[in-house]
Amino acid sequence: MKRGLRLAAALLLTAVLITTGCSSNSPANNVSETAVPATAPPVQTELAVDEQPGKVFYEIFVRSFYDTDGDGIGDLNGVTAKLDYLQELGVGGIWLMPITASPSYHGYDTTDYYAVNPDYGTLDDLKNLIAEAHKRDISIIMDLVVNHTSNEHPWFKDALADPASPYRNWYQIVTKDEKVKADGAVGGNPWHESGADKYLGVFWGGMPDLNFDEPKVREEMIKIGQYWLKQGVDGFRLDAAKHIYGDFSSTMSTPDVQAANQSWWQQFRSGLNEVNADAYLIGEVWDSLSVIAPYFDKAFNSAFHFDLAGRILGAAANERDADFGFSLARAYSVYEKSSGGSFVDAPFLSNHDQNRPMSVLNGNVSQAKMAAAILLTLPGNPYIYYGEELGMKGAKPDELIREPMVWYSDPQGGEGQTTWETSEHNTSAGAISVQAQQTDEQSLLSHYRKLIKWRNEEAALRDGTIAEYTFESANPKLSLYVRITQKERVLVVHNLSSELQSAILTPSDRYGSFTTIAHQTDPTASLTNDNLSIPPYSTVILK
Repeated sequence: MKRGLRLAAALLLTAVLITTGCSSNSPANNVSETAVPATAPPVQTELAVDEQPGKVFYEIFVRSFYDTDGDGIGDLNGVTAKLDYLQELGVGGIWLMPITASPSYHGYDTTDYYAVNPDYGTLDDLKNLIAEAHKRDISIIMDLVVNHTSNEHPWFKDALADPASPYRNWYQIVTKDEKVKADGAVGGNPWHESGADKYLGVFWGGMPDLNFDEPKVREEMIKIGQYWLKQGVDGFRLDAAKHIYGDFSSTMSTPDVQAANQSWWQQFRSGLNEVNADAYLIGEVWDSLSVIAPYFDKAFNSAFHFDLAGRILGAAANERDADFGFSLARAYSVYEKSSGGSFVDAPFLSNHDQNRPMSVLNGNVSQAKMAAAILLTLPGNPYIYYGEELGMKGAKPDELIREPMVWYSDPQGGEGQTTWETSEHNTSAGAISVQAQQTDEQSLLSHYRKLIKWRNEEAALRDGTIAEYTFESANPKLSLYVRITQKERVLVVHNLSSELQSAILTPSDRYGSFTTIAHQTDPTASLTNDNLSIPPYSTVILK
C-alpha cells in the first residue's frame, strides 16, 4: 500500500474562510492568508500527498448479533444472514471479536486456537461467511489473542501440572517464593499462585501470559495466523499488542521492551507474508505517538486511534472544534516516517471496551450524528461498533456494552434476536432498533448510511489525507478540514452547534474556490455568492 509523499503536517492551506456568528481569535497555530488576487497563478491540478486508501469496518460481537438456531446466542450464520444489512449500510470490512473455543462469554481466553467456538458454529460456517462476504466486497478480519491463553488451555494445564512438561517454558511460571516484579502493567499484582508455583497473568488469573522468549511459542503463533489466513480470513485485529513484553508498569515504556514488542510483530508479519502478503493487521496499542509509530515498520497496517475517539466525542458533546486537521496531519507525519507511507489510520467512536457514544452523549441524537459525521469524514478505515449506528446505549461493566443487537421495535424481539443476556441499557427497543429506523430518513441509521455512501463515492473522502484549513476569525462552533488526494480535494465543514452558522469563502492559490455543495446532511444548507449558510448540527462537503 505504498503511496505518495506525505503532505507535511504543518502544511499551510492558503484558503481563507471568514466566519460570522460566534467568533474568537485564531489559534496560534493557524496561519491565514489574504484572498487570491485576480492575477494569481493557476491552481495545481495535482498535489504530492500521501493517500490512505480506506473502507469502513464494522465490529461484531457474534454472541450478541443475530441467532439462527434458536438458542439465544448469536452465531456465524447470523452474521451471514445480515450481510445484506451491512452491505446496505455501506461497510467494506467486518471485524469479528474472538470466535475460537473459549470457556468465557467474551472469548479473549482461548482453549484452542484452531477451533471455532461451538456456540458460534463450525469452520464450514465461517468459510461460508467469508465466501458470502467476499461476494459483496466485504473483507473479514478476526480477533487474534496471542498475548495469553485461557488457564483451561491444555498447554497451560500440562505446564502447571508437570515441571518437566514441554509447555512449561511456554508460560512464565516461577516458584511461589521467587522475587519478581509485582507492578502489573494494567494495575495490581500480575502473579497468581498455584500450589508451590505462581504464574504471570497480567490481565487476570484466568489468562496466563505466554512467554515469547520461547522460540516454540513464536513458531506456534505464526502457524496459527497462517492457518486462519488459509481458511480465507483477510487479516487480524491483534489484542493487547503492546503487552507481549509490556508486563510491568515500570518497564513497559522502556526502549528495550518496546523494541522487543516491535521485533515480535515484525516476525509475525513476515510469517504471514508467506501465506498472504496483503493480510491486514490492526493492533490494539493504546499509547502515545512515539510508542505506536514503530509498529507501522514492517508489522501493522493500522493501530486504533484511541485518543481521537475521545476528542471526537468531546467535540460533539461540547459543540466546539477540536482542530482535527492540524493534529491529525502532525500525527500522520510521525507515522509516515515509521511506515514509509504504508500505514492507514483507524478512527472510531467506541468498541467493546469503552462506553457507547449514546451513553457518553447522554442520549443526544443530534450530537451523536455530529460525532458520526466527523468519524466518517476522517482519513483511514473508520470502525463502527455494532449497534452504534442505531444509538444503542451501554456503559461499564463490559457485559453491558456488549448487549444484544436490537433488530425489532417490539421489546419482545423476533426471529434472530439474541437473548443470551438481559439488556439493561436497551430494554425498550422502540426507536432504537433496526426495524424502526430502517425507513426513517431522519434516523441515526439513515444518517450513517448517508455518510458512508458519500465516503464510498468520493475518492477524497475515502482515500485522501487531511490538512488544516485556516480562517481569519475563528468560529469554534465550526469544525473544518480539507480532504485531499493527488487529483481531488474537498472541504468538509461541520456545524457542531444548535445555531445556524454562516461563513464567507474566498479562493485559495493552492485549492482554488470551493464553489459547489456536493453533499449536505440538511437540505437547507446553501452557498450563495460565497456565503455559506450551515444549519444546526449539520455537515456540508464542498468542491
